[in-house]
Amino acid sequence: MPPTVTVHDTALAGSAAEVLAVAVRSVEGRPRVGEAAAELGRSLGLDVDTALSRASAKAEAGEIVDLPVTDPAVGTRRLLLVGLGDETPLAGRRAGAALARGCVGVASVATDALVGLEPESARAFVEGGLLAAYRFRADGARDEPRKAPLRALHLHVGGRRTAALRGAVDVAELSARATHLARDLANTPSQLKDPAWLARRARDLGRKAGVAVAVRDEKALAAEGFGGLLAVGGGSSRPPRLVEMSYQPSRLRRSGLHVVLVGKGITFDSGGLSLKPREAMVPMKTDMSGGGAVIAVLAALRDAGVRVRVTGLVAAAENMPGASAVRPQDVITQYGGRTVEVFNTDAEGRLVLADALAYADAQLAPDIVIDVATLTGAASQGLGRRHGALYSADEPLAESLLAAGEASGERLWRMPLVEEYREAMDSEVADLRNTSGDPLISGGSITAALFLREFAGSRRWAHLDIAGPARADRDEHEVSRGGTGFGARLLLRWLQDLR
Repeated sequence: MPPTVTVHDTALAGSAAEVLAVAVRSVEGRPRVGEAAAELGRSLGLDVDTALSRASAKAEAGEIVDLPVTDPAVGTRRLLLVGLGDETPLAGRRAGAALARGCVGVASVATDALVGLEPESARAFVEGGLLAAYRFRADGARDEPRKAPLRALHLHVGGRRTAALRGAVDVAELSARATHLARDLANTPSQLKDPAWLARRARDLGRKAGVAVAVRDEKALAAEGFGGLLAVGGGSSRPPRLVEMSYQPSRLRRSGLHVVLVGKGITFDSGGLSLKPREAMVPMKTDMSGGGAVIAVLAALRDAGVRVRVTGLVAAAENMPGASAVRPQDVITQYGGRTVEVFNTDAEGRLVLADALAYADAQLAPDIVIDVATLTGAASQGLGRRHGALYSADEPLAESLLAAGEASGERLWRMPLVEEYREAMDSEVADLRNTSGDPLISGGSITAALFLREFAGSRRWAHLDIAGPARADRDEHEVSRGGTGFGARLLLRWLQDLR
């Protein structure tokens, strides 16, 4: 869970926190703190202005000058001078993250950084701090207190614009909790996290959040014709599941909009018989990150006050090279009857998503369908680790998702649905093949999106390929190493903005 957050109407000088942090702003090109902060420094035996000068500080976002407090009579051990940069939401998020990372092993920190910030920047500051304080620990792992993340964040606003800032803090906490949950699901080792485990977690979370949850096991999947899930999960001793989470708000938006979120839930991806090399297999416990984001979002909707009906579908399977594994050039029948020739068993995510998309189109009557998946290495090669790939032919939907990405800090880049590439998915023996048959077409992320579009019907549809930003090799700003929870903040923000 994220650190606890408390908003205080009092000035920072009255705090008994272990560490105090004051905001540093750029005034006429020079770093400056407010008079109250300067006075606080003097009361602690510190000359703040001199310290900023000696450190050659520039008030850049996330820049920290750390001053130890040597007076044993003072409960505070350190004073941190935290740069706010240009005070935009991006700068606020980075400043909050830097503060949390500077307080590893600290029980509590108090700051005045929200004073003077606009609500969006205040929200981003708190989000950054709470997200940077994340750490995953496996059950039974030894905990070292000196390496523990920050446990409590005290925000002193001095009675100024308290109501607006409290609102910003509340939504930041909600967003951070959802992201922490998505990260926990992604980082759980696959020896524990099989499709049945993921379904149980969805049930437990749904029960607490007032969300109805239905789970189809392998027998139900076979009876109803979910051939993609059964084929992908066929090589594992741990069978697939389809998780359906249904949120019905107490007050519906006037339009009665119904949104379906579809998440890829591959709990481990060995590549199947098209076996991955060892290096590519190492991070594959996070291949259910899209499904984890969907579960986290559904679990947060009631507290977020979302006023549209939302259904979450998580297509969960383990892709293993067992005796019953699907083979290259096998032909499978997806939900709804369309046949697919499997050319590459490591292109499995689109097969399970196709089942879920076809089911949503045929049975759920959605107004909007958005799928989110760690789908292709091509997306990360093209966009790196900081942007997800967005595919949609629906202009208003695409623009609203791009805006939500910018606002949430989980940025998207719109990619083209190149119609000329569609014929590369044609098969001589089935309706489609799951990978391109044309060696001259290498747009793997594009052809994957075109494949999925075939199963979304005529619905308003968007596809988010998050293969790059869903995983991180190191800590950076608010992003933590391992599963990042990418998609949870973005989709929650998008749903909150549907008024």
